[in-house]
Amino acid sequence: MTFSKLSKKQKEVFRWCYKGGYKAIICDGAVRSGKTICMITSYVLWAMKRFSNASFGICGKTVASAERNIIMPLRSIADITHFFKLSYSTSKHLLTVESRHGKNYFYVFGGKDESSYELLQGITLSGIFLDEVALMPQSFVNQAIARCLSVSQSLYWFNCNPESPAHWFYTEWICNAEKRKALHLHFLMSDNPTLTREQLDEAERQFTGVFHDRYIKGLWVVAEGLIYAFAAQGNATCPTAERKYTRYHISIDYGTLNPTSMGLWGLCDGVWYRISEYYYSGRKEGRNKTDEEYYTELEKLAADRPIKSIIIDPSAASFIECIRRHRRFFVVKANNDVLEGIRNTATALQTGKIKICDCCASSLAEFSAYRWNEKSGNDAPIKENDHAMDDIRYFVNTVLYNKGGFFVDVR
Repeated sequence: MTFSKLSKKQKEVFRWCYKGGYKAIICDGAVRSGKTICMITSYVLWAMKRFSNASFGICGKTVASAERNIIMPLRSIADITHFFKLSYSTSKHLLTVESRHGKNYFYVFGGKDESSYELLQGITLSGIFLDEVALMPQSFVNQAIARCLSVSQSLYWFNCNPESPAHWFYTEWICNAEKRKALHLHFLMSDNPTLTREQLDEAERQFTGVFHDRYIKGLWVVAEGLIYAFAAQGNATCPTAERKYTRYHISIDYGTLNPTSMGLWGLCDGVWYRISEYYYSGRKEGRNKTDEEYYTELEKLAADRPIKSIIIDPSAASFIECIRRHRRFFVVKANNDVLEGIRNTATALQTGKIKICDCCASSLAEFSAYRWNEKSGNDAPIKENDHAMDDIRYFVNTVLYNKGGFFVDVR
């Protein structure tokens, strides 16, 4: 890959660090707008020009996502590989970049939760690059910046897609960019000259609702209203019919007093169909079922189909043990990232990767009631009418979009 054509904003990403007057750069806005690849390239070029035998940080939400989104693309950029020798240690999470004038060390960190800041303690950095900074806890970002304070020429590089306007990074950094001596560049997909009209149109189709406003329009907006409005309008519903399914999974949101929801999924011609479901509320019916009774219902739902896996709420310890004890089904603990799961489910519904058969009454009812909690101050659904929504999210996030793990079944 070479940078033969750059937009005005992309050119500024390469220039800002040599002008003086700025301590940081913030690039936010739409997906596929060319932010990340320009930022990491300019970051490495700046580091190699200004320092030798120094340490730097590269941060993603997880180490795996940083390796996938930053390290791997960086190693394919001709403007880097032509002038520098790159070597990456997966065991040490360390990228070494070497030229004839010296070498520098780029340590890769993951900022997935509040305890992640401990990974940064004790290291001195001459610069920090934070990819998807809005997905990281503030404590991790503050610690990353603190690691650079003793180096007078250090700079900070922030990259993200928009979240809620109440998000700490928006209020603390973007709204105070001038005060913090940060250059703020807001990107749209039109700022990436390599995208074709077809690619722009395809990206438009990927998102609906608040995710369209954020990831296509690049806006920091409040999540409000129905979460899956597209599905609530019946656009993801299909007739219950005989189809030649080639693979099956079952997803489960387990409850005791709260409802238990199970969904049977079948793959046909590249589309996953929610073929049928089981839904039971102990509170509504006035009687809780035992794990063995729920297992009997699971067997009925599966019938004689070759179920590839049971995707289940990872907190359902007793029921997981019950399923494993019967030794028929392979159990996979679901990827339970709520916001990522909602975003992925919205995309899967919008793009037709999943369809809901019209016999699945509980799912269809919940689509029309599942809403954002507008009073929470953060992106969060109201914890009502969400049990089928949760099991659908488990399926989508674990089977279709589990980027951080091994279990992806999309063929």
